[in-house]
Amino acid sequence: MRVGIAGYGLAGRYFHAPLLKGCGYEVVAIQTSNAERAGHAVTDFPDVKVVATIEELVAHQLDLVVVASANLVHAKHAFAAINAGIPVVVDKPMGRTFAETAEIISAGERAGVPVSTFFNRRWDSDALTIKKVLASGVLGTIHRMDSRFERFRPELNKSSWRENMSAADGGGQLLDLQPHLISTAIDWFGKAELVTSTVRTIRGGADDDAVLVLKHDSGVLSILSASVVVGAPGPRIRILGSAGALVINELDPQESLLKSGKVPMGGKWDVPTKSKTFIHRGDKVEEIVGEDGNYATFYTLVAGAIAGTNPWPISNDDALLVAQIIDQARNNALHVQ
Repeated sequence: MRVGIAGYGLAGRYFHAPLLKGCGYEVVAIQTSNAERAGHAVTDFPDVKVVATIEELVAHQLDLVVVASANLVHAKHAFAAINAGIPVVVDKPMGRTFAETAEIISAGERAGVPVSTFFNRRWDSDALTIKKVLASGVLGTIHRMDSRFERFRPELNKSSWRENMSAADGGGQLLDLQPHLISTAIDWFGKAELVTSTVRTIRGGADDDAVLVLKHDSGVLSILSASVVVGAPGPRIRILGSAGALVINELDPQESLLKSGKVPMGGKWDVPTKSKTFIHRGDKVEEIVGEDGNYATFYTLVAGAIAGTNPWPISNDDALLVAQIIDQARNNALHVQ
């Protein structure tokens, strides 16, 4: 399938491009107005056409457009693909607000053009392992889950739009990492509503510390932390049940593999991608074999969806629910000084 990528920064170059390549897509055009990133594009794909505008990108007889640009222009780029009749995958968050997300999805529905979003963390090792453990019932009745993307970056990166742009323009942790935390939480435990939230700016730029508490229809309470000012990060995930707890301390290795230049050729990794997983029962701790993570599964399923052989990997209902919770979290956040 012929694919065009809008944006060639962190998301475009280090996530979408290698995954598309590994899954057998032909990357024929890349949109960027940044000279350095244009050079990266040609280095990575010598035959690619580098264009400056989204209008030029969608003119390349594409089967798929991947929007990996800054959040500020997600909607503009998605609308251009939809208007050209090309299926489109939008990197998370699909829109900066619920209204913008709904507008993108509605535009696709009106035009009969499929639109989806990139919640790749559902194919982390931890996410796949958790689904297997939950299905086994070994933890008993689940009552609470803590999920974190916590880092320690005390100095503001003044060159990063994610760290400096306002929420209205798409900056901040609530739009960067919380979509992954919310998406996986509802994938594991079902629909949820926001109980409370704190969204703070500590370093003086965009919001850099966001904690959300969700209550799922299943009764599970999810506590979700996305922060870059945590000197002692907690476990990546802890799930508490009546018969024990699941603990995963480390991040899935796929992001590091992608940034190092590795590509999952044939849609599969040729190295282990497991996160160490432990079941705790008080003082008794048992390590279990986790599942290998594989982000490439997303694009394998996208190809099948375009061909009509399987559903799209992420439902737009989930994209809308995530956007709704983010809006509520920002509007209802406890303002802690």
